[in-house]
Amino acid sequence: MVPPFRAEHVGSLLRPRRLKDAARGRDEGTVPQAEYEAILEEQIARAVRLQEEVGLEVITDGEFGRTSWFGFFFERLEGFSLRPSRFTFTDHTGRRYEWPTSYTVERIRRIAPIAVDEYRRVARLTDRTVKANLPAPSALHFFRGDGCRDPRVYPDLEEWWDDVVAVYRAEIADLAAAGCRYLQLDEVPLAMLCDPGIRDRLRAEGEDPDALVDRYVTITNRILADRPPGLTVAMHLCRGNFRSRWMASGGYDPIAERVFGGLAVDAFFLEYDSERAGDFRPLRHVPEAVGVVLGLVTTKRPDLEDPDELAARVEEASRFVPLDRLALSPQCGFASVAGGNPLTEDEERAKLALVVDVAERIWGS
Repeated sequence: MVPPFRAEHVGSLLRPRRLKDAARGRDEGTVPQAEYEAILEEQIARAVRLQEEVGLEVITDGEFGRTSWFGFFFERLEGFSLRPSRFTFTDHTGRRYEWPTSYTVERIRRIAPIAVDEYRRVARLTDRTVKANLPAPSALHFFRGDGCRDPRVYPDLEEWWDDVVAVYRAEIADLAAAGCRYLQLDEVPLAMLCDPGIRDRLRAEGEDPDALVDRYVTITNRILADRPPGLTVAMHLCRGNFRSRWMASGGYDPIAERVFGGLAVDAFFLEYDSERAGDFRPLRHVPEAVGVVLGLVTTKRPDLEDPDELAARVEEASRFVPLDRLALSPQCGFASVAGGNPLTEDEERAKLALVVDVAERIWGS
């Protein structure tokens, strides 16, 4: 079968307590690296069994070896440190949370493959399709804008982009050489550029939000140019997910034509679990050859969605994209950072099983 599948998930899973304790002990020097690696392998095998048992055809390692969906990437490169992001997260009470993001302090160097060992490890544990996840390249720029790098190291921003593109192209080539046939790019900045407030703020700071959309589409297409044959590439759009907090709101209308119609990907995973994501009308811009995975099941709260309501929403979306090009998933991962969202593992399992059950109801086995 060729992905995306009718029942999908974004990638990250809740880290078990045993793994969290081992990671803390490793960082504090009380757990040897070899012991941590053995526990990591054990818990990834457990996560693989979970995905297989609920009936998923797509398998990930839960991102168990990562600090976050994004941080792991620049942590495994040379040239980066941390600086404050210009954007904050918001919770359901309206409280805001600051966070650090990447800042380039030296020339960017990929000293070794970034996610290849992760792919190989999980591929040994299952005969189902393994999906690899990488952050979209926009994440290295957007959260600090052109202040993403030391201008003494990169006086020319285009030269900085050239080095970023080279890192991604090398990583994608190595993933494909290792056997990976399914890659997902996790994209937050483009989804944030749906937010009217963020767009107004950028204009007030002298930036053109539409020019940023065009730039990120162009850069993403550059990293996917000449991609290895047989590699399915999906893009997941999310408005932020830090322990169930978010950074943006707004439907896809401001970016739909440029992003859906302009990106050289095979499918879009789209956040659609709340009013913050708008309606399905922007899906009219999705080309005929591109699939859409509807993120209708939330990972931000433990309450379980009604199967009839999910099926009705899929039917509503089919007014804009034919049913045979649609699929169903949670709207985001369960643990975009190692701390995870406020759900239990049993609640996570129930969410994944719900996706599979509703998908079988709509499309059959």
